[in-house]
Amino acid sequence: MSQTMTTGDDRAEDATSPDPFAADASGPRSWKRAFRDIGQGWRQRPLWGYLGWQDIKQRYRRSVLGPLWISITMAVVATAMGFLYGALFHEDIPQFLPYVATGLLIWYFINGCILEGSEVFIANEGLIRFLPAPLTLHVYRLLWRQTLFFMHNLVVWAILMVIFPRPLGWNLLLAIPAFALLVINGVWISVLSGIIATRFRDIPPIIASLTQLVFFMTPIVWSFQRLSTNPLAGYIELNPVLHFVEILREPLLGEAIVWRHWYVVGAITVVGCAAALVCLRNYRSRVAYWV
Repeated sequence: MSQTMTTGDDRAEDATSPDPFAADASGPRSWKRAFRDIGQGWRQRPLWGYLGWQDIKQRYRRSVLGPLWISITMAVVATAMGFLYGALFHEDIPQFLPYVATGLLIWYFINGCILEGSEVFIANEGLIRFLPAPLTLHVYRLLWRQTLFFMHNLVVWAILMVIFPRPLGWNLLLAIPAFALLVINGVWISVLSGIIATRFRDIPPIIASLTQLVFFMTPIVWSFQRLSTNPLAGYIELNPVLHFVEILREPLLGEAIVWRHWYVVGAITVVGCAAALVCLRNYRSRVAYWV
């Protein structure tokens, strides 16, 4: 049994190493092996790219509209919540509906990375035990799948920009590095929470409960501008998800760029990546046993 469980970790490295003893020389806990896992996973783009696309096709198998249901669901939810909360908060619907839809678009991506990231290794238990592949391959597959969901939902944003035109300018180009930062953070969140959750199975339900709370604490269906003069505004900005939402929503809606959000996201990215690397270095060899 122990031989079967270690193949998902060690055979992947030995299969790509010309000298099998060179991989063992660095030991199970080494930066060399951690960075090799990241690099090997990235080089297997054809594999995780195909698997990620198959995940979506399998979910909508035998459906008439197929993946179009992703955009339809997003459009229905955004429209319903936009009109409902717009009426409750006395918001201008032509301004508020794109605001809510764009917030939901970003939130779905963040929420998917957090929830599925905490179970990324648990859900791939069979592949980890028997497939000679790096751990990060499963993380890249998850991020690619969430990116495809995001691209499908982006159609709703494009339609709303036609119906309710916004003053989009060159700032729209900032959406590209903003989304890249979201992807990078999705990687370290999945690695860190995924490894911890394989050891402590209470982590995924705890994270699921916290994300529900974070959703209502984040300005997605309510306007952050209305609370900008409120003394509580400073405490609301302690919510890190707020900054991730704003760096992408501002360029997508043609709003003024608040660089404070970018600074916070940059700091979180550096700290998070460092923590994930340490966790990957120390515990990657144990994941095959924990799952």
